[in-house]
Amino acid sequence: MSFTGSLNLDEVGKIIRSVKVLAKRYRELTGRPLGITGEVAEFEAARLLGLKLAVVRQSGFDAVRRRGKRLERVQVKGRCILTDKSNQRLSKIDLKKEFDSVALVVLDADLEPKAIYKAPRAKIEEELTRPGSKARNERGQMSYAKFKKIGKLVWGTEL
Repeated sequence: MSFTGSLNLDEVGKIIRSVKVLAKRYRELTGRPLGITGEVAEFEAARLLGLKLAVVRQSGFDAVRRRGKRLERVQVKGRCILTDKSNQRLSKIDLKKEFDSVALVVLDADLEPKAIYKAPRAKIEEELTRPGSKARNERGQMSYAKFKKIGKLVWGTEL
């Protein structure tokens, strides 16, 4: 398992800031997102929570944190909230993959982080396997609002 521990977050931060400006302008011109929310969320989670990013396309998790002798594997989800639409869904959380927790990075219209919520795998599994919802049970999706309820605010302000 490889990590980007030698990644220069300052240099990457400069690039991310430039891309955020471009993404905002693109949305103004087209009304569509540029599609960089996930990458921005991963960078911001690493920067703000002191995580180390996993190599690209690591199955199940995006970043890690050493907790003593234990390695916590964190799946990062990003959500850009343009309006108060708490019924928005997160992308798929695949319970067949290895991860210990999920961090949800909430971004504003300028792709700036406003809050990070985190939930342990056990709570994620409990919610996604609860009977009654095809989106939850078959597609591994949950709403932004539900994630906020089962997760804990670990950075930023309550939204």
